[in-house]
Amino acid sequence: MFPKVSIIIPFYNCSYVQQAVESALNQTYPNIEVIVVDDGSFKHAYKLRPYLKDITYVRKANGGTATALNLGISRAKGDYIAWLSSDDYFLPEKIERQMAFMKERNADFSFTNYHYIDKDENILIPWCGKRFTNDYREVYLYFLQGNPVNGCTILVKKSILEEVGEFDPSCRYTHDYDMWFRLLLSGCHMHYLDEVLIHFRTHEEAGTSKFQPQIQEEILMLETKYRPLLGPYILGLY
Repeated sequence: MFPKVSIIIPFYNCSYVQQAVESALNQTYPNIEVIVVDDGSFKHAYKLRPYLKDITYVRKANGGTATALNLGISRAKGDYIAWLSSDDYFLPEKIERQMAFMKERNADFSFTNYHYIDKDENILIPWCGKRFTNDYREVYLYFLQGNPVNGCTILVKKSILEEVGEFDPSCRYTHDYDMWFRLLLSGCHMHYLDEVLIHFRTHEEAGTSKFQPQIQEEILMLETKYRPLLGPYILGLY
């Protein structure tokens, strides 16, 4: 039996969206659905036309990535949720490898490493993410320093997300970081798979390039809010 995995692709005026969709559709895992949430795009939506028979396409007014993810998750029929930004792409065995890893550990949440690539797919930084052993407590501890989880590497049970609530749209750039803190504080163990299973792209229009001051401001706000709560929780793990 292969539980269904819903791959959510938020999309807003991104020229790379075809590659993201193809990488999702070309997964070796046999039971997936691909949901593209168009967050009010006025460019590049025509690139989705060849895939409309194979994906679920949802269009909404522009509201930011958190709102697109929330809508995609609400429409998802899968037991598990994966998130793929429209400018990144999965390697073919991403879902298959991660599902097998989670089954072995009876895990509800996992994340992986990734290569950092440029607009032409040249690898700028291989294995760009922080690497851990399989001890989930290391991940908890690292959250006292920074965010080690690239959102596009995650695979998570949908029921876990439903328990902690939606991505927070008021965190326009750090809705993922906010969610990870909330999951950790709910008792969700984040298991790390030490494999590169996605390519994460930097380019001139990427939000991480254009909005660094706003991102840093939100990061400081979240760390000030959550780290005092997380510290005592971590002590209880040892």
